[in-house]
Amino acid sequence: MRYLSLGDTADISASCHYIDFGGTGIVLDAGMDPNEDGYAAVPPFELLKERELDHAIITHAHHDHLGALPVLVQKEPHVTIHMSKPTAMLADMILPSSARLQRRRLKEGSTTAHPVFDQDQAESLSYLYELHNLDTDFSLEGEKPVTGRFYHAGHVLGAVGVLIEGEDDGRHRRAFYTADTSVQPQTILQPADYPEGPLDVLFLETTLGADPEAEETTRKEQETMFGASIARVIARGGSALVPVFALGRSQDVLAMIGRFKNRGLIPDDTPVYTVGSMRGISAIYDDTRETTPRLDPDFEVYGVEQKRLPRSDAKTMEAIKEGGIFVVTSGMLFERTPSHSLARMMISNEKNGVFFVGYSKEDSPGALLQEKAAAGEPITLDELQGPQTIRADVERFRFSGHAHRRDLVSIVEKTKPETVVLVHGETAAKEWIKDNILYFHPDVKVIIPAQGEEIEV
Repeated sequence: MRYLSLGDTADISASCHYIDFGGTGIVLDAGMDPNEDGYAAVPPFELLKERELDHAIITHAHHDHLGALPVLVQKEPHVTIHMSKPTAMLADMILPSSARLQRRRLKEGSTTAHPVFDQDQAESLSYLYELHNLDTDFSLEGEKPVTGRFYHAGHVLGAVGVLIEGEDDGRHRRAFYTADTSVQPQTILQPADYPEGPLDVLFLETTLGADPEAEETTRKEQETMFGASIARVIARGGSALVPVFALGRSQDVLAMIGRFKNRGLIPDDTPVYTVGSMRGISAIYDDTRETTPRLDPDFEVYGVEQKRLPRSDAKTMEAIKEGGIFVVTSGMLFERTPSHSLARMMISNEKNGVFFVGYSKEDSPGALLQEKAAAGEPITLDELQGPQTIRADVERFRFSGHAHRRDLVSIVEKTKPETVVLVHGETAAKEWIKDNILYFHPDVKVIIPAQGEEIEV
């Protein structure tokens, strides 16, 4: 089996991998780097030019795993694309939205990069999709018979890991790609499933490998503190801003708010405002609740009463003054997003709170707000508005759809691989995971690949 990392191997960016399994060429994910624009965000698909490519497997609908799929199909039009049905439903919404966003950003001057695909190209992809249920074999045939099987990954709706097995190098071999995975249950989704060992190769994500705090906190503890903070703000007549990612985190936050209301922690009539694509994604969560692994199949995201965020600044200010919870994108408070606009309206009022529920990349407005609030310094979120004094509560809560590093090592224990290839993480994260795998499992071969370097596994 030959492996080639097409995505950046030193950071958490565009996830994309190529394997030659017994002569069958398979791409695992086709993500775009959210920190880049245009073709700089796209994996170097030109490396596939002299290689056989039969299949592409998309493990879930996050941009860093799905976003470059239209570009891959432009370059490899005969590839067969495999994913779960919920991921396909989400892709039909997310990819055209990405095309519109690329065009709008060029038009408004926030980038000089031209779109890498248009809306028509994004909308024409679905005829290529082959959709598969969990725990069911499907064909990945190329030069020789190869099968795939999806396992629930627990990361977001529709997310899967994939087991690939068949003849390779004259013998039957088994390889498992975890993709983004969560060993622990989330607010809505059940924890991940994994194949029983032994495996020949495990491709293991390492997102939280360099984060010691993640293994020291529990979702239950974080939810309790999150609920207490929202209750405190609402009780004093303020409003709470919760910046979220549209897929996964927003639905989890709404589920938690529903629980807070059911428990009487916050008044049942507290208005909850949502906006944009997260509303459509929530509808897909509800439409698939009986056919995907849920902790409570009866729970509906839209069972939590929601209002649309007002369009005008004047009406938005009225809603803030009346008190409510604003669950809006983007999670990192990027410019020209509802969360960024709301933050500028809210942070100077001591009654309000801004509560981050996920990771904020260094130098993002979200990370800057947390840093300035902790230091007691003013912040400039808008040059025209100038510096603002931060009087609102600014807090971060640790909710993640990724397995922490001890849980990642436990996957090795369960699946018993001969070789582990560490992917989708920063260098420090991969080094920690490698050291601990070798400490507990000294007979396992651990590889940290370099981007663009083909290796035998």
